[in-house]
Amino acid sequence: MTDTAAAFSLDHATARYDRGFALELGFEFLEWTPERAVLGMQVQDKHLNLSGVIHGGILASLLDIAGSAAGSYCPYPGRIRKVITLSMTTTYTAQGGLGYIRAIARRRAGGRRIFNASVDIVAADERLLAMGEGTFRLRSGSEDSRGVPVED
Repeated sequence: MTDTAAAFSLDHATARYDRGFALELGFEFLEWTPERAVLGMQVQDKHLNLSGVIHGGILASLLDIAGSAAGSYCPYPGRIRKVITLSMTTTYTAQGGLGYIRAIARRRAGGRRIFNASVDIVAADERLLAMGEGTFRLRSGSEDSRGVPVED
């Protein structure tokens, strides 16, 4: 690992998602390694559906983002590995409300460009709220851990 990669922090990872829909979700990286990603998010009123529980779309979005991150580790500040989702299954297992949740993703299999990941979303009390499986594809230029420059 180069000195540049050694200087990488979880704040750098979170900063890569400081735009668009990801910014609106408001998650943070708690852990990120070549085979694993853990995201945390404080559930707010805006994340709840009309029944007062976390909207399924919020959970599905976290499953998608965490799953793609599990196979696209890039420890270089100012760079990113771009990913598209090919397919994803989602199972909702419990209702959750306000509080802190975590999405725990693990890269399970794959090759140079296509990989599979499993993701669990748990509440602060470790209750499983949702689980998912996804197939993801690294975009051209993102096959290597150096990725591509982040576009402003």
